[in-house]
Amino acid sequence: MDGIDGVLLDIDGVLVVSWEQIPGAAKTVGWLRAQGLPFRLITNTTTHSRHGLARVLQDAGIDVDGEDVVTAVVMTGSYLRSHHPGAKVFLLSDGDPTDDLPGVELVEDGADVVVIGGAGTDFSYERLNRAFGMLMAGAVLVGMHRNMYWRTKEGFQLDGGAFIVGLEEATGRKAVVCGKPSPTFFHEAVRMVGTPPERTAMVGDDIVNDVLGAQAAGLVGVLVRTGKFMPTDLERGSHRPDRVIDSIADLPGLLRPS
Repeated sequence: MDGIDGVLLDIDGVLVVSWEQIPGAAKTVGWLRAQGLPFRLITNTTTHSRHGLARVLQDAGIDVDGEDVVTAVVMTGSYLRSHHPGAKVFLLSDGDPTDDLPGVELVEDGADVVVIGGAGTDFSYERLNRAFGMLMAGAVLVGMHRNMYWRTKEGFQLDGGAFIVGLEEATGRKAVVCGKPSPTFFHEAVRMVGTPPERTAMVGDDIVNDVLGAQAAGLVGVLVRTGKFMPTDLERGSHRPDRVIDSIADLPGLLRPS
């Protein structure tokens, strides 16, 4: 595939599954560096800070650092600081994303903004209903991402996007989404890479949030058959990836065929 000068890589389902390296991921990242192809890892994962994610990937044998990572949490923090400065924020998410939310005031009641991140055990009826009550009282709804599910070693698991849809239906409020597939997310990542969108490939396992979202933002969409990929992803009529590869290990051959 000619004409690609930069690469965006999803993490979960592309480089790792349940934080174990997918075969060939480390070798491909090393190849990108050796070829001088700029890249960023862009992810909707909310369980770790960007530097925490880098450490986890290093433990899995993949040589990256925090500056290589762009997360939905980072983009959410940027959005809140620019669009809702000084706002009180109720956060419902997995993990502890506060390291990437500097300058954001988190509260448990009386919030101006309700932020939904990745789903986890904290998504109890009590906390979801608390979020619902604040939205009904006038709070703004923000989603770190809109992922409906992800894949682990135990199988598919429900993600935060499903709860965002439920809150939208119940309150009549539309969420602002800061992570993939938001065009702003892709454009900011492309700006960091420094290549034109049309010469930047987005490699992901999520046909909607990774591939079609990137294509809508003007990027080249590459779908991998790992992670949450399902054969039905290729049965979407006119909405198809630009390329499909079996795994991240096949990316060098796609970008620089011998």
